[in-house]
Amino acid sequence: MLIHTLRALLGIIIILLICYFMSSNKKAINWRIVISGMILQIILAYLAIRIPVVTSFFKGIVDLFLVVIQASTESASFLFGELATDMKYGFAFSALLIIIFFSALTSLAYYYGILQRMVYAFAWIMNKTMKLSGTESLAAAANVFIGQTEAPLVVKPYLERMSRSEIMSVMTGGMATIAGSVFGAYVAILGGSDLVAKQEFGMHLLVASIISAPAALLIAKMLIPESIDKKVDMELAVPKSEVGSNALDALARGTTDGVKLAVNVGAMLFAFMGIIYLSNNILDIVGTNLSLNESIESATGGKFNKLSLELFMGYIFAPLAWVIGIGADEVLYVGRLLGEKTILNEFVAYASLGDMRAEGLLSERATIISAYALCGFANFASVGIQIGGISSIAPKTRMTLTELGFKALIGGTLATMLTGCIAGAFI
Repeated sequence: MLIHTLRALLGIIIILLICYFMSSNKKAINWRIVISGMILQIILAYLAIRIPVVTSFFKGIVDLFLVVIQASTESASFLFGELATDMKYGFAFSALLIIIFFSALTSLAYYYGILQRMVYAFAWIMNKTMKLSGTESLAAAANVFIGQTEAPLVVKPYLERMSRSEIMSVMTGGMATIAGSVFGAYVAILGGSDLVAKQEFGMHLLVASIISAPAALLIAKMLIPESIDKKVDMELAVPKSEVGSNALDALARGTTDGVKLAVNVGAMLFAFMGIIYLSNNILDIVGTNLSLNESIESATGGKFNKLSLELFMGYIFAPLAWVIGIGADEVLYVGRLLGEKTILNEFVAYASLGDMRAEGLLSERATIISAYALCGFANFASVGIQIGGISSIAPKTRMTLTELGFKALIGGTLATMLTGCIAGAFI
């Protein structure tokens, strides 16, 4: 346990140093925000992972999600039969259908004010502990439950009055957390047909998204500190989004949004996986003709047996895998996952993690830490999604969004890595 704690501490220090050296104004960093954010994240992680009563509470929430997933599976089975109940028939008839159902339920929960209350409670905690503005706290809290383009709607009236630092907080928060609509899909990918595994990974993913919110805020405030004397707005009003005129309308709108999201995810996976397979086929031919494949298998101890994108990503991102507490014999595998998540998207990375888990390539500890570190939308596609989504509701922020896009991507990646480090200390 001590060695894990020390490794986590070293990883935290390295990540904070990276943020410090990348900061736009080192002298303006508010260390109270950084320290209070770290303390809040550690406390939340410790309570959720190590305190049985709190762990049971989170597992109870996950059990509700599993009931929803089961209902989604039964509904999908009614439409598609065994196509929807057996993963051997592919991703589209299982995980993507869950996205549609979760999106519909999320819309319904927003209509009845359930999500607003949850967002307010979490925002209040961050507001009081980290002393951030109400708008920043609200946006970060909303990102835990809804998507990176939907969460800014919660603070829509304030977006064009936000400072550069506050916009960075909104963007980084979106990169570092996941939406409730895709939560069930990730659980299905990692847990497979094992109910116990679904419960365990569901609990970890839920905790990961929650504790990544303060991580995103503290990192955003290091990368782009508040450099102007701005009166902090502590307003925490949660506006009711236009989700529908009644419950049925809200359900219908949520379903439509879910279809769009599922189709978008499916199309991206189809295109990205196609590029991976095409690139790997070309690289395999190159490796065979240059007699590199046998050398690669020998050099990697059998982890990779040919020239491939996964090999490149494994080596490029291996140092980051080591930083979050992964052992030397597994850093190539986890480095590949971090690379897939950053360059492609988290769906590809979670699918690979699920395969690695099924094949026994990773230890249980490395698998769980990876689940935490991958739990966010920090990828190149998200930069465009955020710029397009937020600028459509706040046109005056477009220039700032384009200037901060890639820095927010780095911030979101570092935030999920920080979450992985902290989780590693308690597992």
